[in-house]
Amino acid sequence: MRLAFLGPVGTYGERAAQRLARLESLAAVEFVPQQGIRSVIQALAGGDCELAVVPVENSVEGGVTSTLDALWEHPDLAVARALVLPIRHALVGSGPLEAISEVLSHPQALAQCSQWLAEHLPEALQLPTSSTAEAARLVRGSRFRGAVASREAAAEHELEVLAYPINDVPGNCTRFLLLRRGEHSHHGAHASLAFSLHSNRPGALLESLGCFARQGLNMSRIESRPSKREMGEYIFFVDLELPEGSEPLDRALADLTPLCEHLALFGAYPLTNLADDEAAH
Repeated sequence: MRLAFLGPVGTYGERAAQRLARLESLAAVEFVPQQGIRSVIQALAGGDCELAVVPVENSVEGGVTSTLDALWEHPDLAVARALVLPIRHALVGSGPLEAISEVLSHPQALAQCSQWLAEHLPEALQLPTSSTAEAARLVRGSRFRGAVASREAAAEHELEVLAYPINDVPGNCTRFLLLRRGEHSHHGAHASLAFSLHSNRPGALLESLGCFARQGLNMSRIESRPSKREMGEYIFFVDLELPEGSEPLDRALADLTPLCEHLALFGAYPLTNLADDEAAH
């Protein structure tokens, strides 16, 4: 079984993919790194891989927009499981901290460490890369370049850990989704869906959200993304906490469907929160 993740080796995405594979009790998994989130999802949608793992939300920076957009473009993909992974960034490199004039990393990682970087490396140029592990690879051997990455990535690329942890919020964590092709489950503790409405009129969104409230379904997240068709037209992404059984979700979807131009249920699924495990210890 082939599982695509945001590469190269050493990313938080790889760590999440390995943990999700264990949670699903998958044997003989081949982990296939990809360049960019869209490439991860395309590897699954195009049949090159049977599974894919993508980040969907960070507790500091919010939704990962490229993942949300790609899910909307591929409604045939289903969420099988979710994982909340604690994120602890390090500044890694081959030279001393005081010599660093360029800091490379994924844009989300740079944003999650913006205060630390402003305080300790205020003159350093920040350069975006496709992943934290790719940033670690690019700074190897340079005395003036550093990367925001994991300590595992530092070990993989034989770099020194110059500072740790450097994320601005101690409880920083990212939610990852395990995706597959096929049927969308209606059974699980959480569900994710997205919809667009027939028209932009007063009360339209309130009316649609009432479908969840009437069934006693709590929204754990709602986020809008532009439809990319015209100004003022949006797609709404919603995560729900589900009680036992699929009936409340089924009834909510039945009420919601006539209000929507398009409705995509990405599935109901279990969620494992490693941040809670870390806090308990």
